[in-house]
Amino acid sequence: MKEWIRDIAIAVIIAGIILCFIKPTIVKESSMEPTLYENHYIFLSKQSYTLLGEPKREDIIVFNSDLTLENGKHKKLIKRIIGLSGDHVVITAGQVYINDQLLKEDYIKDGITNGEVDLVVPEGEFFCMGDNRLVSVDSRDERVGCISGSRIVGKAVFRLYPFNKIGASSKWVEQSKTHPVAEDTEADSALQVE
Repeated sequence: MKEWIRDIAIAVIIAGIILCFIKPTIVKESSMEPTLYENHYIFLSKQSYTLLGEPKREDIIVFNSDLTLENGKHKKLIKRIIGLSGDHVVITAGQVYINDQLLKEDYIKDGITNGEVDLVVPEGEFFCMGDNRLVSVDSRDERVGCISGSRIVGKAVFRLYPFNKIGASSKWVEQSKTHPVAEDTEADSALQVE
């Protein structure tokens, strides 16, 4: 009996340590299609930027926004970092330019970015957009704006579900081109992001 209790205690301690670094998350909207679909189950690295360096362009992050849910809580959004601190971001005629260079974006859904933007990303902030640009509420919207580093919950690093798309985030663009069909699942215990 003592061994059984000890094994459970060790498992709980190990799970607690893992959850200090990893956060399970469920995507709940379509703003990151075709990279991530609704009900994809992913893991966030909560310590990526405190232990492993600064956020990089094209990192997919979850952050706390100023948008509120019906219950009054702040909405968490999942988006891709497009502009870093000090970058000059221009969106015009459906194209994105960073520091006067056209940004090559194989990952966006419709091949165009709607809206008109001309700004320099403030120090300590990031310009983020969803991959489904025609529906994404992101840094182009004044209600979201540029995101300060302190609002970042974590970096998306691994997809667990659907099983045919399991793998590290570095493979997601290739997978989105070969498996464009969304799949459904329910899991209420994880963080849900839009």
